[in-house]
Amino acid sequence: MTKPPTSGNRQLSTRLRTAKKRSPQSQRWLERQLNDPYVAAAKAAGYRSRAAFKLVELDEKFHLLKPGARVVDLGCAPGGWIQVALRKLGERGAVVGLDLLPVDPIAGATILEGDFQDAEVERRVEAALGGRADLVLSDMAPNTTGHAATDHLRIMGLAELALDFALRVLSPGGGFVAKVFQGGSEKIFLETLKARFAMVRHAKPPASRKDSAELYVVATGFRG
Repeated sequence: MTKPPTSGNRQLSTRLRTAKKRSPQSQRWLERQLNDPYVAAAKAAGYRSRAAFKLVELDEKFHLLKPGARVVDLGCAPGGWIQVALRKLGERGAVVGLDLLPVDPIAGATILEGDFQDAEVERRVEAALGGRADLVLSDMAPNTTGHAATDHLRIMGLAELALDFALRVLSPGGGFVAKVFQGGSEKIFLETLKARFAMVRHAKPPASRKDSAELYVVATGFRG
């Protein structure tokens, strides 16, 4: 597996000439993409997004992706986390991706279009896995408003829905990973995690941009 870039790698900064039809926000986004070593590394590794390295780094720290495991990726578009999971699980593993929007197929994975809150969709996920999941992943995030308190509440709402799903489909000993925003996870959310999992930790992988408020909650050892 291609290793993520390290802090020792240095790049020359690239600046774009401002185009008349390009907004300042688009200009900044393009320059950030051009100067982001994770974007180049993702392209070299064949990953669909730089976000793939967030899962690579979380797995290196917490050993989440085990050969032969059954994994569900909620809000899987564009598919970078699915690609990482497939490479780690091997031929005996099973990966199911789920998203509200169509996602281009990925060989070796089952990608479903639908809402994971729908009971029928949940049944389809378990059928595709061939049983209960060993790991449920959620990199879902709402569109941000710029108002920190509002954005925090909205992403916690998604994380709570993902946790409800995980509690229904996980096998004993399984794990759960969800994106939250810095500012502290909600008390009830954390209490539920600590009651249902043996270990609950927070992590900000190096691939997560420094100016991003995102954080990941990692829960392992599902008690069933």
